[in-house]
Amino acid sequence: MSRHSPIFTLLLALSTVALVLTLVMYSQISFEAAVRGLKIWWEVVFPSTLPFIVLSEILMGLGVVHFVGVLLEPLMRPLFNVPGTGGFVLAMGFSSGYPVAAKLTTRLRQQGNLSQAEGERLVSFTTTGDPLFVMGAVAIGFFHSEQMGIVLAVTHYLSAVIMGLVYRFHAPFAAVSKPLEKTNLPLPLRALQAMHRARIRDGRPFGKLMGDAVQSALNTLFMIGGFIIVFSVLIQLFTAIHLTQMISTLLAIFLGPLGFPPAFSKAIIAGLFEVTLGAQAASVVPDSVSMVWKAAIASAVLSWGGLSVHAQVASILSETDIRVAPYFIARALHAFLAAILTFFFWNPLVHVSTWFLDKSVPVFVPTPSGIPETSWWETITFSGALAAGVAVLLFAISLLARCLQSGKTR
Repeated sequence: MSRHSPIFTLLLALSTVALVLTLVMYSQISFEAAVRGLKIWWEVVFPSTLPFIVLSEILMGLGVVHFVGVLLEPLMRPLFNVPGTGGFVLAMGFSSGYPVAAKLTTRLRQQGNLSQAEGERLVSFTTTGDPLFVMGAVAIGFFHSEQMGIVLAVTHYLSAVIMGLVYRFHAPFAAVSKPLEKTNLPLPLRALQAMHRARIRDGRPFGKLMGDAVQSALNTLFMIGGFIIVFSVLIQLFTAIHLTQMISTLLAIFLGPLGFPPAFSKAIIAGLFEVTLGAQAASVVPDSVSMVWKAAIASAVLSWGGLSVHAQVASILSETDIRVAPYFIARALHAFLAAILTFFFWNPLVHVSTWFLDKSVPVFVPTPSGIPETSWWETITFSGALAAGVAVLLFAISLLARCLQSGKTR
């Protein structure tokens, strides 16, 4: 059914009216859910995400992103078929979590540093959860296991990199951004030259640049907060009218004959809407279910991200011509690949993580602590250090690739 069809419009209107009536009937539940979503946004998302978006905007205005782009061009173009500036998005996306990568991709597209197809490739594999959430809230907070954190982190980020390698073949005949000019200047000097040119083209005084960065970050975060609150209410309403229970029962009927544990149907439905609820539901599955299944479902939920995150990304990308459909397909493929990698690497990661953390500790011994309490400053410090570490690693690999390429051409 086409979205331009009158029937589609009628169904959409009826669904909205039904949702409003449900909202009125369960007003107390809706209010509590809204407050809970607002608390999550204000205490966690806002303070930890605002500095990264502001600093990213400033770095783009100062031309630092172009400096990074020139240095990472020998790595990002051959591997992921995106310009070197995509390395900046990769470092920030992996360390800061969704939807920071979508915001940075949008800005690069608006500045003309990415083509449409390159933007679709980039946002499809750089939109991930941040390590503090994956290893702290999910692994330690829900599963009470530090070893689980290593398993989830490796499968989540490794599958994201593999998705980038796969998506390099997305839209192979589409237009690409302008490649680097071939000059005799050393790569660092070319990077400095690109940074200076970008700063001159921008032309804004630093005060104006700072104000625009803060304004853009606030607009983005208010949009993110709105989606968090709305989906928090929707999830509670669907639970109140037993819609999620009905869907999970139907899902269990279909997945049961395929050998899939029926107990995970609730976790899948919860994770379809919101990543935190899905990961938590996977952790409370009865102990009779194998731990590897729990890890696989949790990894898939983390890689999928939830419709709440997808709505945020779609809203951000709507400012450009970057299509959302490739991103949705990539999220589904990312979830499937992460689950497969969990089964494949389970035994090696379990042994390595047990040896790494403590040789005398049994596998997946429960930790006494709950969700780690981290301040916004600790979150920023950790994510900033991780982003710098990822950037340094990418620089080193890019320099190595550049040296190997130069050696072959001689």
